[in-house]
Amino acid sequence: MARVLITGSSQGLGLLAGKLLARQGHQVVLHARNAERAADTRAALPAAADVLVGDLSSLAGMEAVAEQANASGRFDAVIHNAGVGDRERRRTTADGINQLFAINVVAPYLLTALITPPERLVYLSSGVHHRGSVDLSDPQWKNRLWWRGHQAYADSKLFDVLLAFGVARLWPGVRSNALEPGWVPTRMGGEGAPDDMSKGYVTQAWLATSDDPAADVTGEYFFHQRAQAPAPITRDVEVQEELLDYCAGLTRTPLPIVV
Repeated sequence: MARVLITGSSQGLGLLAGKLLARQGHQVVLHARNAERAADTRAALPAAADVLVGDLSSLAGMEAVAEQANASGRFDAVIHNAGVGDRERRRTTADGINQLFAINVVAPYLLTALITPPERLVYLSSGVHHRGSVDLSDPQWKNRLWWRGHQAYADSKLFDVLLAFGVARLWPGVRSNALEPGWVPTRMGGEGAPDDMSKGYVTQAWLATSDDPAADVTGEYFFHQRAQAPAPITRDVEVQEELLDYCAGLTRTPLPIVV
């Protein structure tokens, strides 16, 4: 039995992955943005061992979630599922960070840096990461005249793959992988999304817990339990380091050394 934390799991793919893992006999810890949503989450999955509470749009919220996670004991796997979609408007958090970038990129980075390293890390990306741009001169779109939510989202999902691969390289004892769940009809994906919802949450649960040799890898990218070719730039070590350095400076928290 594995002990698994899933961020952004009050609904959608995160909650469905939690339900699947609970049915398989694993100990599942979920996460919700606030106390009200946490109560709804507990009702949606009574088998969950706990629900951590914290708003991942703020650095304080990210730190609170990490503190709760570490206080509860070491996890075997952490699934970084929390995210906002391409219809997000340009907003700035109390920390002065673009909200989409904060939730989609900074949160998985800071939680990775602060939570006791598990055996497995799983980062949710998207097929649109292939259309993303690595512009670390302005990754938060602060200095651009027009906000293009679709492009900002694609950029963030590209950064998530870079993060997963950078961690895989720097933490050889941790299996760190990224995946795309498909364009599925969640609240984020919309009712018209064409992909199979029943497959949208399986790969992250599989990567977090499976003994399948195909899941016993690191630094890979998956779609429906099959390894896929990610955008070539995600293998660029210099770009990985640029992103890690940017996030470390933004959060004042460098990624720790893990042997």
